[in-house]
Amino acid sequence: MKTLLHVIRHRFVIAGLLLLSAVSALAQAPAAPAAPAPAAPPTSDERIAALEAYINNADPVKGPLVGASGPGHNAWMMTSSALVLFMTLPGLALFYGGLVRKKNVLSVLAQCLGITGLVSLMWWSFGYSLVFGKSFNSPYFGGSEYFFLKGVTSAPNTDYAYWVSQNVFSMYQMMFAIITPALIVGAIAERMKFTAIMTFVGLWMLVVYFPLAHMVWGSDGLMNGVWNADAKIKAIDFAGGTVVHMSSGWSALILCLILGPRLGFGKDKMAPHSMVLCMVGTGMLWVGWYGFNAGSAVAADGVAANAFMTTTLAAAVAAFVWGLIEKIFRGHASILGFCSGAVAGLVVITPAAGFVDSTGAVIIGVLAAVVPYIFVTKIKAIFGYDDALDTFGVHAVGGTLGALVTGFLATASVNSNLSGTPATKNGLAKLVSDGGLWLEQSKAMAITLVLSLVGTVVLAYLVKLTIGLRPSSEVESQGLDINDHGEEGYID
Repeated sequence: MKTLLHVIRHRFVIAGLLLLSAVSALAQAPAAPAAPAPAAPPTSDERIAALEAYINNADPVKGPLVGASGPGHNAWMMTSSALVLFMTLPGLALFYGGLVRKKNVLSVLAQCLGITGLVSLMWWSFGYSLVFGKSFNSPYFGGSEYFFLKGVTSAPNTDYAYWVSQNVFSMYQMMFAIITPALIVGAIAERMKFTAIMTFVGLWMLVVYFPLAHMVWGSDGLMNGVWNADAKIKAIDFAGGTVVHMSSGWSALILCLILGPRLGFGKDKMAPHSMVLCMVGTGMLWVGWYGFNAGSAVAADGVAANAFMTTTLAAAVAAFVWGLIEKIFRGHASILGFCSGAVAGLVVITPAAGFVDSTGAVIIGVLAAVVPYIFVTKIKAIFGYDDALDTFGVHAVGGTLGALVTGFLATASVNSNLSGTPATKNGLAKLVSDGGLWLEQSKAMAITLVLSLVGTVVLAYLVKLTIGLRPSSEVESQGLDINDHGEEGYID
């Protein structure tokens, strides 16, 4: 019995020692991390501040909507993207297509379609990144971080917009990249091989458009006077006076000079084959231009509303004044004149749309009719160059004029970016108030001219020496439709 009690007591002692050891080990072990406290819900003040930032298209700074896209702003930018594509397909295609002879109508449509596909591939693979990236830390080229649209998601890129998804912004800007080289087609219509045009456009986008767009619109661009406090040239370009119209228009002039005139130019009748198509295309361009200009606010806000108004006034006034000039000096106001005036008004207002008021828009409308009219009807006749569809007279002259007059007519009363931050920090506000902005605009125009002219000369001769620019005389006489594309626009 004593032996049994001894065994039991011994085991109790061992169990007690083990229990004490376990308790001691637990006491010495590090405490398990406490579960994180749930995030405090946004306060009423934070919710109100976020809503005010959304309505005012301002930086939300903090709160529940940081990093979120805004449905209203996003909806407007998706609509604007569709409108800008509508400018090229079918607007520009029908506008240019109606102005050529019927044997070449399909060639213009094919060129617009081909450019759309080519530029879209380039934009996806590297174009967007070279324009709107910044990893290169360069005022001339963007970066490589968005190659193949990597990381381009539905979250905003706050370098360019607080409330618009970056994937929507990238598609919006792609539409600009598409229509810009397509404008060149008008100067060299009816006499350049399809393969040569596609090759030239691919090279031109890389050498001219991508660096120029970054310099003007990139967050660290050389000439981005609004958003880059360190910009060496403090110029402003709301929707593409330099980037789109000057670059394409001046390049078009050089290309048409290198290419030479159409066979029979100045001897054979080369009247437009369908003014109906031209008018339809003009109307589509005008409608699409609201996405082009008002959409360049990158928000559905007051700046977009102002751009919508100024775009309407400038186009309407220019169309009317061009027709009036024709009536006075030629005895009739032509459909071609009205269409040319409307497009010229849209071109000249483009760099100024978000920076000028209604009176400035009317002044621009009058200038847009008078100055391009002189170049289209007088200067071209004096020098004898074959700018087939007046791309130089309307887009180069109009874009240059628009960039310059923006420097005189821009007002902070319609765009706070010209008066407050960042304008105060980068000196833009003082330029606007003191009247010195036109000098900065002139510098930007000069760089655009040099890049466009030199780039076009080099690329045009490169293509000419490799695959050739023009078809044979026989092919040109028969028409590009049947020879380049195996189809005819009209079957008699």
